[in-house]
Amino acid sequence: MHTPREGEAAPRLWGSYVALGDSFTEGMDDPWPDGSFRGWADRLAAHLARARPQLRYANLAIRGKLLGQIIDEQLPAAIDLSPDLVTFCAGGNDILRPSSDPDALAAQFEQATAELRATGADVVICTGFDTKEVPIMRRVRGKVATYNAHLRAIADKHNCHVVDLWSMTVLQHPQAWSEDRLHLSPEGHERVALRACVELGIPVTADWSEPWPITDPPDWLTLRRADLRWAKQHFVPWLGRRLTGKSSADGIEPKRPQLAELCEKP
Repeated sequence: MHTPREGEAAPRLWGSYVALGDSFTEGMDDPWPDGSFRGWADRLAAHLARARPQLRYANLAIRGKLLGQIIDEQLPAAIDLSPDLVTFCAGGNDILRPSSDPDALAAQFEQATAELRATGADVVICTGFDTKEVPIMRRVRGKVATYNAHLRAIADKHNCHVVDLWSMTVLQHPQAWSEDRLHLSPEGHERVALRACVELGIPVTADWSEPWPITDPPDWLTLRRADLRWAKQHFVPWLGRRLTGKSSADGIEPKRPQLAELCEKP
């Protein structure tokens, strides 16, 4: 929970917010009833709008995008929109590639961050998750840690806010993740939105670090069946896209390409 303390400065009331990134920021797998995705950025925008009801919000994030694609396609559009606040979370899809270089990625990320800050916008950077409990991705944990160190240094140099996903141990719980084990569950997205609010000084009544409800752990057979189902339904298709050069972004457009006031769905 975060509420303003006595003597604490009032939070800034941003009038416009643009989110850049990949599937994490697009909001997979946090669906609305109509099948479209919500996600932590939409949830953050809703929290911001409670303090500034006329907040205008755009989300340019598209699943599967690499850092260079985000910089080439989303960065110019974001600058044209002239927002007060930008969240810039990118590089995760690159890190998963065997040949990726976190040092080179960080250099690209810093240049883009400098361009955003030069517009006068406040910028929020997200670190990568700690992948030690995530199948497949645990192998790139060292690269994620290296990239994260760069991101924190970039944030310090350019005076950016940081949402440190690595330190959010609450996200290492299975309830924070969807069935594909690559994207957050709705509850996981809400925890990230709450953490972002804390970093931005936005009062919230819920606690992002609250322990998950205690449930009975599944038995061994149930776990193995879940592993087989995950491999068939999620890992094999993902691997197939990698081998064939296809992208989950094919044919996908930004869900909120222009700044507009929020209209909450039922």
